[in-house]
Amino acid sequence: MTSPSAATTPSSELPSSSQGGFAYQVEATSPGDPGARRARVGRFSTPHGDVATPAFMPVGTRGTIKGVLPRDIGEVGSTMILANTLHLHLRPGEDTVAALGGLHRFMSWDGPILTDSGGYQVFSMADISTLDDDGVTFKSIVDGDRIRLTPERAIQIQQRLGPDVYMAFDHCPADPGDRRLVTEATDRTHRWLDRCVEVYRQAGGAEGSGQALFGIVQGGAFEDIRRASVDAVASHGLVGNAIGGVSVGEDRDAMRVAVEAAAPALPADRPRYLMGVGTPRDFFDAIAAGIDLFDCVTPTRHGRTHQVWTSRGRVNLRNAGWKNVDAPLDPVFRAPHVADVPVGVLRHLCLSNEMLGATYLSLHNLHLFHELMRLIREAIPKGELSALRDHWVPRLERRLTPDQFLAGDF
Repeated sequence: MTSPSAATTPSSELPSSSQGGFAYQVEATSPGDPGARRARVGRFSTPHGDVATPAFMPVGTRGTIKGVLPRDIGEVGSTMILANTLHLHLRPGEDTVAALGGLHRFMSWDGPILTDSGGYQVFSMADISTLDDDGVTFKSIVDGDRIRLTPERAIQIQQRLGPDVYMAFDHCPADPGDRRLVTEATDRTHRWLDRCVEVYRQAGGAEGSGQALFGIVQGGAFEDIRRASVDAVASHGLVGNAIGGVSVGEDRDAMRVAVEAAAPALPADRPRYLMGVGTPRDFFDAIAAGIDLFDCVTPTRHGRTHQVWTSRGRVNLRNAGWKNVDAPLDPVFRAPHVADVPVGVLRHLCLSNEMLGATYLSLHNLHLFHELMRLIREAIPKGELSALRDHWVPRLERRLTPDQFLAGDF
């Protein structure tokens, strides 16, 4: 299946960068694949280990990936995970996390950790927050108290939490198609980034603190605003850069426009992180545009609602037809601890509201996402990413019924 036109770029000519204890090296590209010329395989090195990219990062909002033991996170293929600044600030508080050994000990995870700044909550908690040019005031979802986040405060909280990578405080606009709102939010994001960088530099940057700051590109669905935001964010020369303000209600075409306008323009020698995106189709589209890192709650949230991706199609285990199926869920993506559990047992656990059911399905979804990334990393240097996409996306998106499963109609 290897493309005869695929070419290998000498490693000495591939982009790379290094700051403090962080480095990024592009290891391979895919010039022979017309549908994925910007795709690349890389390695993001951090003080807590290396991350082979493209990679998916599971989300542990409150310091835990819901329903999954820390031991099992690594077993299913995770190399880097997330936590959320605002939620941990609310409970138990960054001082408590620090007193208990920092996020790595708090989450029982020795690998790299990234924290989101709380900027997304400017969008998701708009009904209980007040925005101004200096920052955001939230009503606490824990006790109703007023919580004030400014760019400086968001960085200070993250520094105290102790992740490897933390994010700049940004403004995600409510409507990515409203040019006036998007322009205001993007300009505010750039002003806030200047303030975030100042606090970061005061701590010594990556060299002095052992932590890396990523800037965030905004711009909604507008190509020109996205490109201008890339210039503003990249001018700081940070360890890595992210694209925010996507997957916030816009259609897939609008998201594609935003990613394709921003990703190729970001520095090629730094990791590129697409925030909050997490379906197989989206992975392929964004990786073809040059994205390296992803995160989303989708695999674990779907697991908790009894929905799974499989190599044969998507499955909703609440369907009564799965009740007596005495066969494993997936012969291809065989997740640790789940691979040999009969589908009928999985359905029983789900319908009985047993916690183990959500755990099993979350593990399976995470394993499938990580294995898909592994296949992608293998396909890119061979010029086979487009072919891999054509093979897997229709299968993963197909709604698989119990009758089709039992009949072998895959």
